[in-house]
Amino acid sequence: MKSARPYVPMPGVRPAPTPAFPQDRRRQLLVWWREIDRGLLALVLLLMVAGTIAVYAASPASAGRLSTSETALGEHHFFWLHLRWQALGLMVLFATALLPLDRARRGAILLGALMLALLVLVPLIGVERNGATRWLNLGLTFQPSEFLKPAYAVVLAWILSWKLRDPSLPVIGVTGALLGLIVMLLMLQPNLGEAILFVACWFVLVLLAGLPIRNITIFVGIAFAALALAYAFYDNARNRINAFLGGGTAYDQVDLAKRTLLGGGWTGTGLGLGNQKMRLPEAHTDYIFSVIGEEFGLLICAALALLYLAIVLRVLVRLVEEDRLFIILAATGLIALFGGQAFINILMNLQLFPSKGMTLPLVSYGGSSTIAQCFTIGLLLAITRRNPFLSREAFDFGAALDTELGRESAPKERTR
Repeated sequence: MKSARPYVPMPGVRPAPTPAFPQDRRRQLLVWWREIDRGLLALVLLLMVAGTIAVYAASPASAGRLSTSETALGEHHFFWLHLRWQALGLMVLFATALLPLDRARRGAILLGALMLALLVLVPLIGVERNGATRWLNLGLTFQPSEFLKPAYAVVLAWILSWKLRDPSLPVIGVTGALLGLIVMLLMLQPNLGEAILFVACWFVLVLLAGLPIRNITIFVGIAFAALALAYAFYDNARNRINAFLGGGTAYDQVDLAKRTLLGGGWTGTGLGLGNQKMRLPEAHTDYIFSVIGEEFGLLICAALALLYLAIVLRVLVRLVEEDRLFIILAATGLIALFGGQAFINILMNLQLFPSKGMTLPLVSYGGSSTIAQCFTIGLLLAITRRNPFLSREAFDFGAALDTELGRESAPKERTR
């Protein structure tokens, strides 16, 4: 009996690919659920619940201030809108978190390129609000810089990780030029608060990736020089800094925020019983932390600040045993933007930082802001996915720095 002849494909003809092992959707979801950081997800959902209650408390104040003789807004107008935005935000969060690492990185890079192009259009065709042009109306009003922030962190981490392949690549110069372009476009709006966040994210990641110590003093000098130029040539920045340094009056929003924050004492007046919030501008967005202080007390404000700190620490602790530089840089950049914005908003309400027009992440009312922050958390969950059954060795920054400087180091065995 003759044996079957082996299959030999004709020239230029490829054999049919071997079908992959089929996995049903339920199995894939179980694998995803096992690999994501469920603790981080729980903390974020708790923060969103707190934000829902806070917007419910602040909605009557903002609805009353924004109502006109022609259009009367209901007391809980912003609360119902906030619920819709949160539902959409959760869909974005989970859809992003389900992405594999490669797709999440590529998607963030494409989004960053698109948002940078739209950021160029903002000074030209943008919508002006409260003396600043930061929004685009393309059928839906949104702020491109909000979506650029998480994409920028991923792009920055991607470029900085190139130095592991070729230490001679000028990654610091490339990222510095990109940062300069973004800051210039933001100052045209003007948007000093967002510019500070982008600069801080760049500095943290470049420092983490191996910025020489001698260059830190140069960077600090440039930062102070840029702040001095902003004070000299931008009225918006000058007025906010003067108001901060000179102290508020009984009629400006900074002093009203402080009065509202302290109006409830340690335990608060109770939900819906605050009076100071009715005079506070932007009670449902920039100054919602003050509304929380009045109605729920300073103890709850402290607990909310600790919740933000717990989210930041949760991400950093998870990165301790990570062995891939891109993941370390990307996750650090994302959580630096998230935590930095919360830190600035809280200090602004405490009158310890100039007013920046910056929302409290996932707590303040917001459309594009809420979606962008949920996208940020979704990227964090996607990037930090980890098989719990694989052991990892922490990334050796010292060895990477030795390689960049041309020094040889002994190879180390890595357990997987």
